[in-house]
Amino acid sequence: MKFARRRLFAGFTARAAIFGNETVLPGRFTRYCNRLTSDHFDGAHFFDPYGSPPKKLGEFLRWQLSRSAAKWPKRAPSAFSDKPPTRVEKGIRVSYVGHATVLIQTAGLNLLTDPVWSDRASPVSFAGPKRVNDPGIDFNSLPPIDIVLVTHCHYDHLDVETLSRLTAAHRPRVITPLGNDVIMRAYDPAINVEAYDWHRRVDLGPGFAAIPVPSCHWSARSLLDRNKALWAAFIIETPNGKIYFVGDSGYGNGHHFKIVRERHTPIKLAILPIGAYEPRWFMRDQHMNPEESVRAFQDCGAELALAHHFGTFRLTDEAIDAPREALKAALSSANIPVARFRALDPGQVWEIP
Repeated sequence: MKFARRRLFAGFTARAAIFGNETVLPGRFTRYCNRLTSDHFDGAHFFDPYGSPPKKLGEFLRWQLSRSAAKWPKRAPSAFSDKPPTRVEKGIRVSYVGHATVLIQTAGLNLLTDPVWSDRASPVSFAGPKRVNDPGIDFNSLPPIDIVLVTHCHYDHLDVETLSRLTAAHRPRVITPLGNDVIMRAYDPAINVEAYDWHRRVDLGPGFAAIPVPSCHWSARSLLDRNKALWAAFIIETPNGKIYFVGDSGYGNGHHFKIVRERHTPIKLAILPIGAYEPRWFMRDQHMNPEESVRAFQDCGAELALAHHFGTFRLTDEAIDAPREALKAALSSANIPVARFRALDPGQVWEIP
């Protein structure tokens, strides 16, 4: 019950954090970020100038009352289990842990994206979406973790319990968009988190950097803090090539992906979400379907792509195997070899020269 209570209140106690002499108050006055207004911040809420606002409560209830969700298995275990090396110097070694969690090893650096080792993507440990397969890497088999990237504060991406475990075991630098640092520190003040705005280049060491860039999404940890923390994708610069990691995003008009191509090419690998997309009338603005993910792959100009955000947590209405099948069809329609855009099982590894 101790961890259940801590997870439940992790999103709510953040509003009691202190910014200088200002206490962040509950309700409509909750603030995770003190900064001047900008082209994506109005002084209280972040927004995407090229995206759409999140759906309203009435639309959510309409979905819940009318949904026709495919049934998922209670367990869909992967046959794979990765025990990664301590370090990788040549090429890029990518291990798929599950959902949006990927271990990237290259040029001596070990980096995790949106790490979730918890059983549920939820504020509590006894309810909410439960994983149907184990993480592809046992937590105790992780190599030394240097850097963690967290894209936004939804529970299937920002898992405070896992971040706390990583802090105790590895003490990594955690890089995240503005405001999410308050949520993490409210749960565990020891988390070594740094929060940045879009387009801020963050030095990670010789030859390495991370740059938060816009995505079509939104944020919330409770009913009272919608869009009060920023969300982002990341450009990861490494000596062995650039990696573009998109945690969650709608496609929109493709603007964000085309801008990435203009500003950050060449990109060796794009890590793109392909799941949690049905029904389209509700999910279109926040989650791409596989056809749109293939379009985003083409727009951003990446050489290769890895699929994620599918087959672990049942968040929406499509079947567990639907994203994989739809990805195959979309790649075929676009005349793209499946070897260029891969969907791995948890524990599978892709070694890129």
